[in-house]
Amino acid sequence: MTDHLHQKIAANAVNIDQEGCFPEQEFKWMAAEGLLSITNPDALLDFNKSKTATLLQLLKKTGSANLSVGRIYEGHINALLLIALYGNPIQKKTWFKEAEKEQKLFGVWNTQAENGVRIHDLGDGYYRLEGSKTFCSGSGWINRPLVTGELVSPDKRGWQMCIIPTEKVKPILTDSSFWQPLGMRASASFKMDFTGIEIQEKDLLGEPDSYYREPFFSGGSVRFAAVQLGGATAIFAEAQRFLRMMNRLDDPFQRARMAEMAYLIESGNLWLNEAGKKADQWISENTSPEKIIAHAGLLRTFTEEICTRVMHLAGQCVGARGLMRTDAFERIYRDLTLYLKQPGPDATLTQIGGYVLNQEKTDDLWN
Repeated sequence: MTDHLHQKIAANAVNIDQEGCFPEQEFKWMAAEGLLSITNPDALLDFNKSKTATLLQLLKKTGSANLSVGRIYEGHINALLLIALYGNPIQKKTWFKEAEKEQKLFGVWNTQAENGVRIHDLGDGYYRLEGSKTFCSGSGWINRPLVTGELVSPDKRGWQMCIIPTEKVKPILTDSSFWQPLGMRASASFKMDFTGIEIQEKDLLGEPDSYYREPFFSGGSVRFAAVQLGGATAIFAEAQRFLRMMNRLDDPFQRARMAEMAYLIESGNLWLNEAGKKADQWISENTSPEKIIAHAGLLRTFTEEICTRVMHLAGQCVGARGLMRTDAFERIYRDLTLYLKQPGPDATLTQIGGYVLNQEKTDDLWN
């Protein structure tokens, strides 16, 4: 992402900070820069080129411009990775071309409540969906949603992925009343009802239960952690701007806070780069999934701590004046507060601890 694009996205964030909005213009700008297909085969960040660290930095920079854009873009990248992992040659050719040539926006919708999705096998290569998903970021704007659900078929069962060609099926029912959040309002994360949607065999991605295959499922937390760190980076920048504007440059307490935030953000950057490099190395070496997942959990957990501490320090820097809605600081603070609420933080910690306890010694855990 160029600095110019980053600045445009950041400048427009205030205009779309409301329920029902979606960063439509932002994704047109990103498509024009090739960011929707940057992980395609032979592209700059081709998944096969071991460029995970660079990809994480891109996600961080997107999140620092606008966390809602970062959230949706991370979902797009996630969907393309799942295609790269589990798609057949025809599917890969079709969907990667749609991302590049037709600028289709992909996303992953897996979260559900009591009325979850079931995929009924109708025979002759046709399937009908039933049920709903919640927190569907980009609802109504995602052209190729990757939806998961329980496959109901005489031949096989499991948690099945499918990618819905939205223009070829009947309209998906949208419930926007569900989305009344504290922050991340422009991510348009509505409830979507897929009941009656019919798809074909070619729309099914991978075998049942491929979605949860490790280390790619849990290891994917490094991507949303990168976006979160981008939010903390933006809060840090806004706090620094505010103190300069208020001419508080000589206050020793403000200097101490800025110093602590600076080393926290830089620690996060070092973690992103190291985690990306290790993930590429370990996957190429067929390292145990448990090790990869545990290390990804370290990044996720430490990133949350960085973000939480930066928010606290920055809040002390700006006080009540910086939390007015006329200031960008307030919006970013709200957005990051919500985006940090990712599922399973306790399970992540216990998995890390379990991995550590199962090793013979602790002086060589991550080499």
